[in-house]
Amino acid sequence: MKIRWHGHACFEISNDKTIVTDPHDGKSIGIAPPVVKADIVLVSHDHFDHNCVRIVKGENVKVVSTSRVKKVGDVLITGIPSYHDEVKGVKRGENIIFKFVLDDISFCHLGDLGHVPDDEALEKIGKVDVLFVPVGGTFTIDGKTACDVMEKIMPKVAVPMHYRIGGLSLSIQGPESFLKKAKGININRVGNEMDFEKEDLPNETEIWFFSI
Repeated sequence: MKIRWHGHACFEISNDKTIVTDPHDGKSIGIAPPVVKADIVLVSHDHFDHNCVRIVKGENVKVVSTSRVKKVGDVLITGIPSYHDEVKGVKRGENIIFKFVLDDISFCHLGDLGHVPDDEALEKIGKVDVLFVPVGGTFTIDGKTACDVMEKIMPKVAVPMHYRIGGLSLSIQGPESFLKKAKGININRVGNEMDFEKEDLPNETEIWFFSI
């Protein structure tokens, strides 16, 4: 299994199948565009920095952008309704949390989550091996709230995303608040990509910190 980060909330998760999450076009937000092929593209919401499906190459690419349970080939995908802000979408609309399973490894991508998920959403999320969590604030939960969400979900691995990196033109925070709040949790700095098997996953939550 391989995870590669393309900046912002865009990840490439691949083994026999490749899933790409929330693709951006790069130039609109000041960073390099993803160069990626996929079988499935997940779009958490219809904002320009998350919905650039056209940039993803591949034949018969399946786009999933609704909050329901869907099976694409042998990949089970659950879309869980949530909001892009803390006032039930009044400011920025709705957001979809995606949970999916590849080769018996469960992933959860929180998209541009703007609030702490309620008990119903947490129950639907269930057990998670790898959690992609936004930490940059302004348009999503911030680092402190991201830690609270991580503690509620208790994944084996938490991957911070949607934070300020060099060149990014969006006014969001860096990852420092999240990493500081997560004091005591092992931080594994993995570079641009990570190859692993299910047996490699830790028994207790650790953070995989990607960079580009």
